Amino acid sequence: MRSQNLQSHDKRRIFTKALQLVKREKKLRYSFAAMKIKSRGLALCLLIQVSLPAQETYRADTTHIKYLAEITLVGRTNRSDLQQIPEIVGTSIYAGKKSSLLVIKNVEGNITTNVMRQVMAKIPGIHIWENDGSGIQIGVATRGLSPNRSWEFNVRQNGYDIAADPYGYPEAYYNPQLQAVQRIEVIRGHGALQYGSQFGGMINYILRDGSEFKKPFQVETQQTVGSFGLSNIYLGAGGQSEKWNYYGFFDRRQADGYRLNSDYFTNASFVTATYRPTKKISTTLELMRSHIRSRQPGGLHDTALYVNNRQSLRYRNFMDIEWSTLAWRSRFEFNATSRMDIKLFGLIGDRNSVGFLPTGGIGVADTINPTLGTYNPRNVNIDRYRNWGGEWKWITDYSIEKSKNTLSVGLRRFSGYTNRLVSDGKGDAGVDYSLRIENNTWMRDIDFTSINYALFAENIIRIGNRLLIIPGFRYEWLGGSASGQHTIVNGVPVSLIRQQKKRGFLLGGIGIEYHFLRSLELYGNITEAYRPVLFADLSTPPTTDRIDPSLDDARGYNSDIGIRGKINNLLYIDVSIYYLHYGNRIGTLLQEDVVGNRYNLRTNIGGSRAKGIELFAEYQGRLAKAYNSPWRWSQYISYSFTDARYGNFYLTRISNNQIIKENLRNKQVENAPRHTLRTGSSLLYKQIKITGQLSYTSGTFSDANNTFFATANAQNGWIPAYSIVDLTLSMPIDKQWSLSTGVNNLLNAVYFTRRASGYPGPGAMPADGRTWFLTLKNQL
Repeated sequence: MRSQNLQSHDKRRIFTKALQLVKREKKLRYSFAAMKIKSRGLALCLLIQVSLPAQETYRADTTHIKYLAEITLVGRTNRSDLQQIPEIVGTSIYAGKKSSLLVIKNVEGNITTNVMRQVMAKIPGIHIWENDGSGIQIGVATRGLSPNRSWEFNVRQNGYDIAADPYGYPEAYYNPQLQAVQRIEVIRGHGALQYGSQFGGMINYILRDGSEFKKPFQVETQQTVGSFGLSNIYLGAGGQSEKWNYYGFFDRRQADGYRLNSDYFTNASFVTATYRPTKKISTTLELMRSHIRSRQPGGLHDTALYVNNRQSLRYRNFMDIEWSTLAWRSRFEFNATSRMDIKLFGLIGDRNSVGFLPTGGIGVADTINPTLGTYNPRNVNIDRYRNWGGEWKWITDYSIEKSKNTLSVGLRRFSGYTNRLVSDGKGDAGVDYSLRIENNTWMRDIDFTSINYALFAENIIRIGNRLLIIPGFRYEWLGGSASGQHTIVNGVPVSLIRQQKKRGFLLGGIGIEYHFLRSLELYGNITEAYRPVLFADLSTPPTTDRIDPSLDDARGYNSDIGIRGKINNLLYIDVSIYYLHYGNRIGTLLQEDVVGNRYNLRTNIGGSRAKGIELFAEYQGRLAKAYNSPWRWSQYISYSFTDARYGNFYLTRISNNQIIKENLRNKQVENAPRHTLRTGSSLLYKQIKITGQLSYTSGTFSDANNTFFATANAQNGWIPAYSIVDLTLSMPIDKQWSLSTGVNNLLNAVYFTRRASGYPGPGAMPADGRTWFLTLKNQL
């Protein structure tokens, strides 16, 4: 009898816990009051418990240890577009880090043209340059850093580099089509130990691989039309079986563009296949190819921009980008506590541009030259990138007495080659895209190389069931060189003074996580970071510039402390403060030698620091008290305050023929808005959802001197604050078809987010006004 009572008690306890978890998720509408505690009922309860979304299973684990084999499994059944990443995923440690995971299928917004203020709305502090309405060039940054083609982030696709050269030219000219993206990882601060250079952290686009399909073969299509000639067709196919999953897509997008002379097209294709010979081994091969061409309408002066932000003063400027990546990835699970990843990757990229870029900026009209009887010759620039690399990571659990700890180690090898060709105004005088140059002779022909070896290790030390301490280090060895022809003077080639730098250094860091109240955690970290000496720092003009022999990489650190988690399973919060020190920034100082010759010295000129608050909160609930109410409502706020200022930071100028050295100490860092706010509401009736979003960004300076009034060429000056409203509606048509539509910049605000001195400017770069889109999705 006592044994039966104990069994009955255990059944009631398991039933009660399962019922609490189900109510917390509010996803199952079964009537548990009718269930009886019998063997079948017990089995059903256990089945429900293990099938709950990964995040809630993680929260219910009182030891706070969570491992997932794939990042694509995180929150797969959750409706929210922002997920918290578990402590361990695959061979990577996320505990103690400021991290976010965006689930693209849950994003309510215009993902066809990569409207990043909607995609990344729930990541506080993300500053976005919005001058490219096509979405081809994504420029994002955080914590007072520059958004220029996201070059302060380590940008990756499926875990490998896709920037031009992460060590010499880290600009991301290619970004994957978001329709093909499952998740976007955004890791800040402490992530520098695992992923290497850049103060901003890491952005990783995780593409779809067919593992979400339920059949051996499925086809899906997305057709989008929109304002200003927007037309997009996306065709994908994939599937999975016991040992295989695969996926491929083709995407074609074109539009006339919001501004005059801003037409573009993109063609992209991707294929991936994963084979699992056993449950513990998988291997993946993938290939991506992208071709983009866009006309560059150029910048405007502030006055002209506010009169008509659609006008353009340039119509012969083009950018053409061809990008291909190849990767092989394999994963091995040796046992329940040890796993290993290996990846090899390569990149072949060509960046071509042609345009009229006079030294006088936008003040010089692009018209027929009466002397020549034609347009003026254009500049032609070509970069060829040829990179390859490999990474190995291993993670294992081990115990010390009763404490279960985790160690992750990794190795990296990277080799990059860039060939840069510049015509210096010797291109053709036509109006269409052309790379022809005069006499087929390049004025500048420079070769850059970069090489990197790295070793890292991170360790989770668990003290009891609540406290985690995560120390780590990374050793970096870097080599870089520049050589070739810098120019031609009177028919005689002038060679670049060969530059070569080799160095090695150690980065350290430590993170901490403390769990309390079951669903909340405190986290903090401090980690060293660096930014390498770039190609531009090694290729200064040999007749006018010199490079400091002691030129060093920029060095500094990131630190965070915050609290995050769920309250009553309805409110999710993540509030933190941060401090970023960016030392040894590289710049140019005007100098004079002993005989009176003046020259520009490329050297380390000072540092900056940024501190602030990053806050995110989201409430999700039902409008009615009834558990089965079809009405749902959510509200979120994403806010950051940033105070980014220079420390001792020196610049030079000439006054009365004398070199004056100025210290910009306490000046605001350019392109670092103090306030960034995004807030929105969603109303859901069954599966019909309408979402409104308000985005506010405060004003910022565009140069280190903090020039307020716009200069004559509009390249420097204040960038005013702006507020944008976006509206999106999504709904299913039937089991296979769904529709989404929306209006971006609903109130037709006139604004700009950046000033440019070269491409894609020069001048103030207008953002798009009011636009609309309509997307029809189908899955067969």
